Amino acid sequence: MSIHSDIDVAWPRCDHPDDLTAVEATPLAERGLPGTSYDLLRRAAERWPGRTALTVLPDAASWRTPATRTYSRLLADVHQAANALHRLGVRRHDAVALLSPNCDELVTALLAAQLAGIATPVNPALTRGHVAELIRRSGARVVITASPELDPETFATSAELARDGLVDHVLVLRPTAAGQAPLPAVENATVAYLADAAAGCERDRFLGEPPTGTDLAAFFHTGGTTGTPKLAAHTHTNEISDAWMIAANSVLDEDSVVFAALPLFHVNALVVTLLAPLLRGRQVVWAGPLGYRDITLFKEFWHIVEHYRIATMSAVPTVYAVLATCPVDADISSMRCAMVGASALPDGVRSHFETATGIPLLEGYGLTEATCASVRGFLGVRRPGSVGQRLPYQHIKIVDVGEIPGFPPTGLPPGEVGTILISGPTVFPGYVEGRDADGYRISGQGKVVDGWLDTGDLGYVDEDGFLYLTGRAKDLIIRGGHNMDPRVIEDALLSHPAVTGALAVGQPDRRAGEVPVAYVTLADASVGEDELRAWAAEHVSEAAAAPKAVRVLAALPVTAVGKPYKLPLRADATRRVLADLLDDLDDVEGIGAEADSGSVTVTVTLRPSASADSTAEVERRVGDFAVPCRIVTRKPEDD
Repeated sequence: MSIHSDIDVAWPRCDHPDDLTAVEATPLAERGLPGTSYDLLRRAAERWPGRTALTVLPDAASWRTPATRTYSRLLADVHQAANALHRLGVRRHDAVALLSPNCDELVTALLAAQLAGIATPVNPALTRGHVAELIRRSGARVVITASPELDPETFATSAELARDGLVDHVLVLRPTAAGQAPLPAVENATVAYLADAAAGCERDRFLGEPPTGTDLAAFFHTGGTTGTPKLAAHTHTNEISDAWMIAANSVLDEDSVVFAALPLFHVNALVVTLLAPLLRGRQVVWAGPLGYRDITLFKEFWHIVEHYRIATMSAVPTVYAVLATCPVDADISSMRCAMVGASALPDGVRSHFETATGIPLLEGYGLTEATCASVRGFLGVRRPGSVGQRLPYQHIKIVDVGEIPGFPPTGLPPGEVGTILISGPTVFPGYVEGRDADGYRISGQGKVVDGWLDTGDLGYVDEDGFLYLTGRAKDLIIRGGHNMDPRVIEDALLSHPAVTGALAVGQPDRRAGEVPVAYVTLADASVGEDELRAWAAEHVSEAAAAPKAVRVLAALPVTAVGKPYKLPLRADATRRVLADLLDDLDDVEGIGAEADSGSVTVTVTLRPSASADSTAEVERRVGDFAVPCRIVTRKPEDD
């Protein structure tokens, strides 16, 4: 079936758990899906040429004056930008780095990069060293970046990449609905606005080799705020399959408008709020460059919903926690549901948001290594605590924690907790480890065996196939060889009326290896830590899981896309333990702990006059703990 055929026959009923069997009775290969994101865009432009595809807000305060583009205009712009990349030497197996906050031209640039080569979106908030390592690993010689007016720090990072010889061309994106200012010169690279580089290039076709479904479409990094993130490779088939699975439901019709504010370096923004709407011809309203970090957006949000008749949105739980406190001062009857993922949805956030707005939250689950989404809930069927049922053509099994399963895995029976495995057409080919004369070195690094992806998440399925998450395997607190799920502690603390957020981690312990401690945020500052510790001890399901300490923070750490981030808390817990352990040693001047590459490293700083005996004593005491430790002696000239 060509990309120009009538694909309406491919949209089955998929609104109820019982629909899954009927959907999968037709093989996915027979559903006539477009082969690539380019095929998808061409099909959309042919079917809905004059329909608005994108509405992009310059910023939250300027929501009444957006930039808009039709489907036919979007295709022409992508052709032109892809031909500009082709003219710069980008070919089918070359990566193009994208380093920018969201803006109108970034959507064009991402789709063009997937057409001409391989898109590599990078989080501008990462350190320059991490950005450089991701660019180096991808092999990109072209970076598409924000102008100094759009994001001066990001432009400076891109200029540094060029000065260090990592990229040859710097193509610049303008702020949405803005003009062009003169660009500074950058050593070792050509610098030009993308619009200028594309001027004069053909708009009705792509001059290079178009991709196929098995070609690499994108490299997405897997999060992380310390330690260089991994670079996950996606094929066009991965992306199109997942986008179709997300779009295959009747909750929304073709006229439904989607709101998008997650950054385009995150797979959710690409798959859920760009490719899936392209399949159904829907309009997407994109927030400004700050996305959900724009305080003004929350003040104006319900007016934006009313004005554009928003039908759905995609965000993380923290966004809905804030929206639940924003008075609904507009007609929001167009909102059918709101999608939520990236981290566990606390019951309190769900109930507060749904009570305040009347909008049901539709939970889902997925990860970058499975392209994006693998599980979703249903509006008409609620299973408290569940994230939903597997998407069509993906499969889930639960296997014993810590054991290398046989393949194909047999799986645990319903109700038993274990490690979640996923298989299907959305499972990625592996991580990019580098590039040589033979092409990219891509490895599953043990996470994918015989097509089954080890998610690293813990959970169970019920008799009807609904998935329940219980935590991360790497977040397990191991006390004396006993595995404890931190969510048991977190749920107990969240049941306290004053607690608005809770994260539990393992704190090093000489005898037990680890003991649980917790960090919370509060709505009522008068509640004390002793009261919270007593509450947790009373409400956890097993005595061993009662936290030894509960510490109150102004905010819990999160990643750039709003996921809970526990490594800084593990570092803080480790630092506190060793500070108490070494408190009586006069030569110890300071103790620090850093979270890096998934682990915690402690640095003990000694006074310049410290003796060898002091160093030996620190080594002896710290040696009782399984914690990497550096001992440094401060130099006198540092005074």
